[in-house]
Amino acid sequence: MAAEAPAAEKPARNFKGRGDRRFGRRERREPREKEFFEKTVKIKRCSKTVKGGRRQSFSAIVISGNQKGKVGFGFGKANDVSEAVKKATEKSKEKMLDIQVKNGTIPHDIIGQYKSATVVMRPAAPGTGVIAGSSVRAVCEACGITDILCKSLGSKNAINTVKATFNGLEHLMTAAEVAKIRGKSVKEIWG
Repeated sequence: MAAEAPAAEKPARNFKGRGDRRFGRRERREPREKEFFEKTVKIKRCSKTVKGGRRQSFSAIVISGNQKGKVGFGFGKANDVSEAVKKATEKSKEKMLDIQVKNGTIPHDIIGQYKSATVVMRPAAPGTGVIAGSSVRAVCEACGITDILCKSLGSKNAINTVKATFNGLEHLMTAAEVAKIRGKSVKEIWG
């Protein structure tokens, strides 16, 4: 047999003019940490009877906060659940409330009211935890309160309970205000 000549190496391919293979593909991004803690408290479905049948719509209540004393709530309505939650989330970030949290609790007892919903909030010792109903718990977690005792009285409606909680938190006084009313120094108040 005749000796075969070694096969010639294949020439290098020329990719000029073809562009980047990754063109049109999305770059992978690191999942960034959320700035706010968000919690959906309640999603309700409402149906309207029309000529062709029932038309569904949804409403959602969302609590958002930075867990460092800032908290807000939003109420959104839409024909789709995700759209209602999105609207509520945007509204919750528009109007945020600043709360003074010291050692993970509130400075003093407070009662919040909205219509027939009443929420009683009391400061608790470290390690107690958040002892509250679901909607009040969401507000406390969002604003960074770790130790508190709460009791919801009257209406158990989620929207009214959240609004009553916010009413109570709005009326919280700072240590300086409490000290001024009592005629003591701030150091004596906080201990």
